[in-house]
Amino acid sequence: MSDKIRVLIVDDSASVRTTLSDIIASDPDLEVMGTAADPYIAVERIRHEVPDVIFLDIELPRMDGLTFLRKLMSQRPIPVVICSSLAQSGSDTFMQALEAGAVDVVAKPRVDTAQFLQESRMRICDAAKAAAHAKLRGIKKAAPPMTVEAKLNADSILPPLSDHRRQSLIERLPVTDPIVAIGASTGGTEALREVLEQLPAASPAILIVQHMPDKFTTAFARRLDAGCAIAVKEAEDGDLVMPGRALIAPGNFHMLLVRNGSRYTVKIIEGHHVSRHRPSVDVLFRSTAQSAGRNALGMLLTGMGDDGARGLLEMRQMGSPTIAQDEETSVVFGMPKEAIQRGAAARILPLGKMAGEITAFGRKGPAAAGDYA
Repeated sequence: MSDKIRVLIVDDSASVRTTLSDIIASDPDLEVMGTAADPYIAVERIRHEVPDVIFLDIELPRMDGLTFLRKLMSQRPIPVVICSSLAQSGSDTFMQALEAGAVDVVAKPRVDTAQFLQESRMRICDAAKAAAHAKLRGIKKAAPPMTVEAKLNADSILPPLSDHRRQSLIERLPVTDPIVAIGASTGGTEALREVLEQLPAASPAILIVQHMPDKFTTAFARRLDAGCAIAVKEAEDGDLVMPGRALIAPGNFHMLLVRNGSRYTVKIIEGHHVSRHRPSVDVLFRSTAQSAGRNALGMLLTGMGDDGARGLLEMRQMGSPTIAQDEETSVVFGMPKEAIQRGAAARILPLGKMAGEITAFGRKGPAAAGDYA
C-alpha cells in the first residue's frame, strides 16, 4: 500500500481535471486516485476505493457540489477541499460549503503565467495535505511536516528588530487602546465565526489573517458581519483600527498594522509570499509587535504549517500576551503546535475560551499582559 495521500478530483471540466491531476501528481506525497465529471460518477469511484481527500467543484451537472457535500458529510465523511472559480457572485455558496463541512477552499489553478501556476501548485498541494490530516467528527490525525521548500519569511516585508531596538521600543511605546491580532488557516473559518459571534459590540479592535483565496474574503467578512455584534469587514488600505470592529486581510494581500501617534491604521500590500502564504500571519504579527507591543493580544488558531509562530514569538518578546489554540479543539494542530514549541504562546487554550480572553483583554488592556507572563 502506498503512503501517499490519495486525491479524488470532481469537476465537470476536462481541462481542469487534467491540470489539477498534473499539479497533484507533481508532489511526491500526493497521488490522484481518480477523477469524476459529476457527483454520481464520484460516488461509484468511492464505492470501490475511498480517497483521503476530495477536491470538489461547486457548479456540477446532475447534482450541484453543495448538495453532494451535504450528502457525503451525513453518510460517509471524507475531507473535502472546495476548488472553485466562483468569486463574488458565488462566494456565499462557498461559505455554505464550509459550514456544511468542507475543510478548505482553493481557487482553480491559474496557468496564464509560470508564477501564477507555481502559486496555484503550492496552495493546492498544501490544501490537500492539510485536509488529509484534518479532524472530522472527532477523528484525529497527526499533521505531517511541510514539504521542504525555500520560503520567504517576514524579513522580506518588515525588517526584524535588534535586541537594542526592541528594548527601546518597549520603553517608548505609549499605552493605547487594546488591539487583538488573530491568525488562522485550515479550520479557521468556522473557528473565527465561533469566536467572533460570542463577542459583545464593545469589544477591542481586531485584526485577522485567515488563509483564503482572493475575492472569497469579501464574502467571509460579509457573512461574519451579519451574525456578529461587532462590525466585520474586509480590510482596505488606510482603514482605521477601532473598537467594535474586526478587519480581515483581503485574499492575496498582506495586512500590516501601522501606528500614527495614538491611532492605528492598516496597510495593505502585495509583496512576496511569506511562510508560504499571502496574506501571512507572520507579517501581521510582526507589524503588530513593532507598532503596538504590549497594547496587543496575539492569538494563533487552527491551521497547518508554521505561519504565525515566529511572529507570535516576536509579539511575546515585545510584551504582548499571546495565546495558541489547544490540540483538542484544533482542526489541524500545526500552526499552534509550532508556536508552542518555539515558546511563542504564553497560554494554550481551547477555542471556547478565546472570546472570553478577548473581552477580558479589552477590559484590562495592557495591564493584562502580566497575566500571561
